Amino acid sequence: QVQLRESGPGLVEPSQTVSLTCTVSGGSITANYYYWTWIRQPPGKGLEWIGYITYSGTTNYNPSLKSRTSISRDTSKNQFTLQLGSVTPEDTAVYYCSYVHPAEGTLYGQGTQVTVSS
Repeated sequence: QVQLRESGPGLVEPSQTVSLTCTVSGGSITANYYYWTWIRQPPGKGLEWIGYITYSGTTNYNPSLKSRTSISRDTSKNQFTLQLGSVTPEDTAVYYCSYVHPAEGTLYGQGTQVTVSS
């Protein structure tokens, strides 16, 4: 069974770049038709899709975040990473990694808190 675990710094200063990693176990990030996704939930708000990287390495981003976002992968470590640049306090949120698969459905990690503050 595939499992996801997010890791990251927790606290980031404004204008910096936050880097979050999702470690995947129980399956390969190159397995067919998996879309490996980042989502976030700011305090008191709904879920916001950030972007994804597919099983073949194709990426797609939320247009509102695209200029500051990069998602990459390390197939040797079975991980994918989110980098969000020029952060502001409005980027404070719980960040989740997940997968979407046409047959397997969707699974989320437990989430990791990112707080942007000086």
